[in-house]
Amino acid sequence: MTKTEGKETKKTLSLSRPGKLELNKTVDAGQVRQSFSHGRSKMVAVEVKKKRTYKRDESGRLAEVKEDKGAGAKKDAARSERVEETVEAAGADDHLTDKEKEARARALELARLADAEAAEQRKRDAEAAKREVEEEIRRAVEETEKNAARESESAPEPETSPEPQPKSTPKPVARATKSKPNKNDGDGNGDRSKKPRPDAKPKQAPARRGEPRRRQGKLTIADALDDRERTRSVSADRRRREKEKRKLRQAMGEDKAAKVVRDVVVPEVITVQELANRMAERGAEVVKTLMTLGVMTTINQNIDADTAELVARELGHNVKRVSEADVLEGLKGGKDAASQLASRPPVVTVMGHVDHGKTSLLDALRETDMVSGEAGGITQHIGAYQVTMPSGDKITFIDTPGHAAFTEMRSRGAKVTDIVILVVAADDGVMPQTVEAIHHAKAAEAPIIVAINKMDKPEADPNRVRTELLQHELVVESMGGDVLEVEVSAKSGLNLDKLEEAVLLQAEILDIKSNPNRAAEGVVVEAKMERGRGSVATVLVQRGTLNVGDIFVAGREWGRVRALVDAHGLNLEKAGPAMPVEVLGLNGTPAAGDEVTVVDDENRAREVGEYRQRKAREAKSALHARGSLEQMFEKIREGETRVLPVVVKGDVHGSVEAIIQTMEKMATDEVKARVLHSGVGGINESDVTLARASGALIVGFNVRANPQARELARRDAVDIRYYSIIYDVTDDLKKALGGMMAPRIRENFIGYAEAREVFDISKVGKVAGCVVTEGVVKRGAKIRLLRDDVVVHEGPLGQLKRFKDDVKEVKEGYECGMSFENHNDVQVGDIFECYEIEKVAREL
Repeated sequence: MTKTEGKETKKTLSLSRPGKLELNKTVDAGQVRQSFSHGRSKMVAVEVKKKRTYKRDESGRLAEVKEDKGAGAKKDAARSERVEETVEAAGADDHLTDKEKEARARALELARLADAEAAEQRKRDAEAAKREVEEEIRRAVEETEKNAARESESAPEPETSPEPQPKSTPKPVARATKSKPNKNDGDGNGDRSKKPRPDAKPKQAPARRGEPRRRQGKLTIADALDDRERTRSVSADRRRREKEKRKLRQAMGEDKAAKVVRDVVVPEVITVQELANRMAERGAEVVKTLMTLGVMTTINQNIDADTAELVARELGHNVKRVSEADVLEGLKGGKDAASQLASRPPVVTVMGHVDHGKTSLLDALRETDMVSGEAGGITQHIGAYQVTMPSGDKITFIDTPGHAAFTEMRSRGAKVTDIVILVVAADDGVMPQTVEAIHHAKAAEAPIIVAINKMDKPEADPNRVRTELLQHELVVESMGGDVLEVEVSAKSGLNLDKLEEAVLLQAEILDIKSNPNRAAEGVVVEAKMERGRGSVATVLVQRGTLNVGDIFVAGREWGRVRALVDAHGLNLEKAGPAMPVEVLGLNGTPAAGDEVTVVDDENRAREVGEYRQRKAREAKSALHARGSLEQMFEKIREGETRVLPVVVKGDVHGSVEAIIQTMEKMATDEVKARVLHSGVGGINESDVTLARASGALIVGFNVRANPQARELARRDAVDIRYYSIIYDVTDDLKKALGGMMAPRIRENFIGYAEAREVFDISKVGKVAGCVVTEGVVKRGAKIRLLRDDVVVHEGPLGQLKRFKDDVKEVKEGYECGMSFENHNDVQVGDIFECYEIEKVAREL
C-alpha cells in the first residue's frame, strides 16, 4: 500500500515475472561457520546461484529471459524510493526528533551509495571471472595438444600395445564453460561471481579414451589427500612397458643373461667395497657371501688377500694375486740368448794403499796427467774412464779413492768390477790398506792382477812384495801360483803394455760378453749435486744401450736422460756396454752402487721409486732391531746362515792369530766361521763398511773403534763386540756356531690315561671318558693312542674337559674327557700316552 496525493490506493497482488511463484531471499551471499568434531570449525563463504527462467516468444518457442543491463540500477532506485517513502511516512510521527530524522536520512543515503558501489563491483568481478575462464580454457587446449603430440612420439611398439587407440581431439571447453555469469534477482541483489582461488590446482589435460588420466606436474599435499583415484605417472607406465618387454624376451629365450666372469686383481689388503667394484658386483652381495663364509664385516672394512680370493671364486670370478713387490717384476730383463751376446771391454778397478801410485798409473795408461791437473783442458773427474789401447782394444778403469766405494757398491748387490788391479809399491811393500784391498777383492770374487809399481826407484824390491803376498794367500805366477803380476813404473812408463796385455788376457779367460741391443742396465759409480746441472750420476752401463731421452730408475730416484757426457767432456747420443758416462736428468741424487734400469714410461718409474723409498723408510725405522749378535744367533738357529762372517781386530798380531786359529778349530762339516778381515790396530770406518756389506760381526780384542767408526756402526746397525779375555771370544763364537747346527729333538713323557667309557656326541664325534693313571695330561700336548700296546694313532689332543668345563691339565687320579682332532676310532680300554716335544740346541 502506498500513499499518493494523500489518498490510499490498493495494488493488485501479481507476479513480477512470468513463471512459477518463487520467494526471494533477503540475503544472497554471506559467510556461515561450519563446525566439526573435536571443537574444530571454519568460516565458509555461501553464495546463491539464481536459476535461469524461460518464456515463450512470439513463435511459441521457449527462450531464456535475459534482464536488461540497467535492471539492477532501476531496482535499486525503486527500492530507494520505497525506503524514502517509508521514512517520510515514519517521519510523520511526532515522536521522532529532527536529529533522529537527519540521522536516518544520512543512513539511507549511505545505504544507497553502498548499493551502487556493490553493483559496480559485481559488474567488474563478472568481467574478470569471464576473462579468467577464457584464459584457462585456452591453456587447457594448448596443454592437451602438447600431451597428444608427446604421447604420439613415445607410443609403445605394436606388439606390446593392447590395441591402437583412436585419435580423438579433447574437448575441455565443455567442462570449462560450465560456469555462466550469474543473474541478478528482482530486488537488485545478484549472485557474486565465484573467483578462482590462488592455490587452486592447474587443470589437467583430458586423457585419451580408454586410458586413465595421468598425473602432471608436482605432487602436492592437496593432490595426495584428494579423494579422486590416483593413476600411474609417465615414468611408471614406461617402466611397466619395459618390464613387459623383458618378460616377453625371457619367454622367447632371448634374454638369458650369462654370468660375466672377470679377472679380479687382489692385493694383499683390500676393502669390501673395492673388491665389489672390481668384480662389478653389488656390495650387499659381497657382504652376504662373507657372512656365509663366517666373516662378519661391513662394506668399509679391510679383508686379507686369502679371504678376498675365496669371495671372488665363490662369485665365479678369476683371481690374480698381486703384492707391493710386484712393481719390480719385469723391471730387469731376462737372460740374453747366446746369439745376442757380443764381447765388451772389461771393467777394471784400481785398488791399493795410499801413495802407492794408483792414480799415477791410471794417468800413465791414459797418457794424461790428472795429478798435476793438466789433462788437455779436462777439469771434471767422474771416477771412471774408458781407455783405448794402441792395439785398439778398450778397457774401462774405475779409479776409487779407496775401497769404501767399492764395498758400498758390492753391499747393494751390484757386481761392477770384472778385474781388480792391486797396486803395491816395490819400495814400501804390503801395507794395511793393501791387505784390506785384498780382502775386499776376495769378498767380491774378482780376479786380481798385481801391479808392482815404482820399479824405477833404486830401493825397489819386487821379491819382497811377492813374499809378503804369500801371507795373504796370493801366490803370483813367478812363484808357481795363478795370480798375474807385472813390474811397472807409472813415472817412466815401464811395462805398461804388459799390464794391458795381462788385463786383456784375463778378460779373454773370463769371456766377458753382453747384449748391446736391449734396454740399458747399469750401476751408479758415484753421484753428486752440481750447481746449474742438478743431480749428476756417473753410470757404468753393463747391458744394453743408454740413449738420450730414455726414462730410467736409479735406486730410489728416477728421471729422463737429458744429456750423456763422457770422461772427455763430449756430449754423446748413446752409451753402450762397459761405457762410463755422466747422466743428467735425475729428480734426486742416488747412492753409489744403485742399479740403473730403463723403463717404458714415467708411471712405471714413479711407482718403482715410491716403492723403494717406502721400503727404505721401513728399513731405517727398523735399524735398531738389526745387527745384534743375539739376532744373528736367532737367524743362525732358523737355518738362514751356515757360515759366520767375522772381522777381527786386535792389539797385537799374536792375539789376532790366536783368535783366528781358535775359529778354524771350531769349524765342522755343518758350520764354520769365516774371517773376512783381520788386522792390528783400532777399528776404523773401513772395517765397519766391510762388516755391513757382508753382514759380519766385528770382534775387537783390547782395541776400540774410533769416533767415525762408532758413528758409522750406529747408523748402519753393525754390531761391534769388545773383548779382553780370549776365552770369552771362544765361548760366544761356540754359541753362535752351535746355534747354526740343527737342534736335537727330544721327547718328554708326561702322563698316561685309560679310556673307561666312550660317548658319541653329535657335531663333536667320539669322546672318551678317561682316568689319568700316571703323571699329568695337558692340553696342546702330543697324544699316542695305544691299543694292546700297539700305537694306533698319533696326533694333537683336541679337547680336554673336566665335567663340562675346559681345563688346561688333569692330574693323576682324576677323571676327564678327551678327544682327538681328526680321529674317532676310540674304544674302551685304550691307553692315551701324553708327551711333549723339546728342541735342544746343539753345542760344539
